[in-house]
Amino acid sequence: MASTAVRKKEVTRDLEHCDIPYYVSEFVEREVGSDYDSLRKLDSLIDKLSENKKQLEEQVLTVSSEVPRRIQDALKNAEDSKKSLNQLLEEEALLRDAIDSHLLKAQPWMEDLNELISQVEEIERHLAYLKWIARIEELSDSIQQYLMTNNVPEAASTLASMAELDIKLQESSCSHLLTFVRSTVKFWHKILKDKLTSDFEEVLTQLHWPFVGPPQTQAFGLAAPANAPDVYNNLEVLFCQLLKLQTSDELLTKPKQLPEKYSLPPSPPIVLPMQIMLNPLQKRFKYHFTGNKQTNVLSKPEWYLTQVLMWIGNHAKFLDDKIQPILDKAGSSVNAGLEFSRALVMLILEKLAADIPCLLYDDTLFCHLVDEVLLFERELYSVHGYLSSFPSCMHILSEESCFQRWLTVEKKFALQKMDSMLSSEAAWISQYKDITDVDEMKAPDCAETFMTLLLVITDRYKNLPTASRKLQFLGLQKELVDDFRIRLTQVMKEETRASLGFRYCAILNAVNYIATVLADWADNVFFLQLQQAELEVLAESSSLSQLQLGQLASMESSVFDEMIHLLERLKHDMLTRQVDHVFREVKDAAKLYKKERWLSLPSQAEQAVMSLSSTACPMLQTLRDRLLQLEEQLCHSLFKIFWQMLAEKVDLYIYQEIIMANHFNEGGAAQLQFDMSRNLFPLFSHYCKRPENYFKHIKEACIILNLNVGSALLLKDVFQSASEHETLRPSQPSAVAALNELGVYKLAQQDVEILLNLRASWPNTGK
Repeated sequence: MASTAVRKKEVTRDLEHCDIPYYVSEFVEREVGSDYDSLRKLDSLIDKLSENKKQLEEQVLTVSSEVPRRIQDALKNAEDSKKSLNQLLEEEALLRDAIDSHLLKAQPWMEDLNELISQVEEIERHLAYLKWIARIEELSDSIQQYLMTNNVPEAASTLASMAELDIKLQESSCSHLLTFVRSTVKFWHKILKDKLTSDFEEVLTQLHWPFVGPPQTQAFGLAAPANAPDVYNNLEVLFCQLLKLQTSDELLTKPKQLPEKYSLPPSPPIVLPMQIMLNPLQKRFKYHFTGNKQTNVLSKPEWYLTQVLMWIGNHAKFLDDKIQPILDKAGSSVNAGLEFSRALVMLILEKLAADIPCLLYDDTLFCHLVDEVLLFERELYSVHGYLSSFPSCMHILSEESCFQRWLTVEKKFALQKMDSMLSSEAAWISQYKDITDVDEMKAPDCAETFMTLLLVITDRYKNLPTASRKLQFLGLQKELVDDFRIRLTQVMKEETRASLGFRYCAILNAVNYIATVLADWADNVFFLQLQQAELEVLAESSSLSQLQLGQLASMESSVFDEMIHLLERLKHDMLTRQVDHVFREVKDAAKLYKKERWLSLPSQAEQAVMSLSSTACPMLQTLRDRLLQLEEQLCHSLFKIFWQMLAEKVDLYIYQEIIMANHFNEGGAAQLQFDMSRNLFPLFSHYCKRPENYFKHIKEACIILNLNVGSALLLKDVFQSASEHETLRPSQPSAVAALNELGVYKLAQQDVEILLNLRASWPNTGK
């Protein structure tokens, strides 16, 4: 039965060869299975399935009856929509025909109406045109009435209103109206300006303006005679009235401009009353410093530069005390002193633009001109508070041909200065050699003079108006530093045979001094700004890698990094040469010490007092003499590097060539330790607190060689145990821990084992 059931089950699962669907066989299998007792449930199962079948049939009948009704409703709705759409289309066609018919009938009316509208608009334009003319004539009549009644302030205010109308009409295409307005403004402006100028000049004459001498010598100016209040009151009234003519004056007068090649920053015109005040000074300037006058000499730019500075200084107090309050009261933002200075500086700029082409190729005259201009600029900014946003002499010097000539001359004179400073008898002597607290760097005179030269060049170009010009000067400074480094290298090579000599040490001090100063300059705000400008230029040109650009942007590097790197390399090479020289002398002096009979020296107990080995004296004396000599000749930072490099070499030499090459009895080990700890190490105690830390090989070797026998045997046992039973006895102290306990950190275990084997006397332990 079981086999029959299994075979039956297998057959029913074969969908290809069975008439009973798979899901039916699954259902039977799930509900009945192989348990024949389950056959009793067949009646209830049949009833349940019959019920389900009945429900499904009812649902099918319901759906089949509802679907046709819904379809019919949808079709009916579609028909209704179609009818509505057709009706709307018919209505739209009728409406379109009606509109077309209406537009056709209205077309003549539209044409007539457009013509009327055009006529109305033209009449409106004519009316507006006439209103503008009427307004202008009204203002003109008002000005005439005010002048007839001598009401000049109101006339000036009315002219200002007319000038504002002129400005509003600038975009108009009515050329005749513009001409009419401009001519009317010009007519009244001339009348008012002439009248006010005449009255203003009369008041200035009463004040003895301009002041050709210092304030204390001025006849009136700031003095207070009896009629002073009336004069100052007239001054204020006329000044304010002239200020009202400023707008019309700007419309009618084009300020004189220098060519675009000078790239002057935009600046507003000088206010009208100040122009009138400046007229006599401008006439004096042109009289004395143009044409064939004896005061107009190319070789004496200081004459006109000094004259302008004197004028600014002579009038400063009057402008601040008398003119500035008037401007403030009138609501003007103009600074009287700066306005006065700006107008006079423009005279200087015009003079420079005319003179520079005449002396561009005369190095002496050109250099003198640049020097005087820079002195003028310095006083103008520092004493008189001139603003960097105003046009200045540096804009003239920044013009391409002039600037390139300036760079060339600057380099030429700098190279000449370098030649003279290096050929001077005092070139390698420090100016402060006798002043200890000042002469820390021990920089020779040539190095200090060179860095002063670079500093002066920086002061000369730092006020240039553009970063690109400043970067070109920075490039010149880098060239000069590199040239000076090459010259120092050439002199150094001549002194190579005397690497401990005075001149060689002076060269080394010079290299160190220049590198140190350049590193300090790199943190200066001015050079940081140049670094940012250089970064922007390099980023645009893509001449640097992303890493280099990142370093520049993060301020990890500086504008002098390349120069500093070359100088540091030269310094290291020179120091290495000195260390090698002294080390060779020390090795020569240590030959006898190497041959000391360390195996047969008496023990410490056999000597009354320990004393220095006689064979060590030459070596220690050589060290002492050279250290004292170089401490005297090198600056502190260089000497520190020197003695540390020398100590490292001496430490390795004594360790490798003397200690590791000999065997030591108890007396030999004690003598070695005495020579080192009581004689060698103290030589360096003047330069650090714990000199033995710079001789770790020697110090630790002496510790091992001078261990008592018991400790040495125990240490050997630790080494042997650590190598043979490290995994078997982890609780055994490690070799490193044992060495550290003895104070040995530098030497490796293998080195310590060698040192233990260099001990000559070991007790017989039976091993």
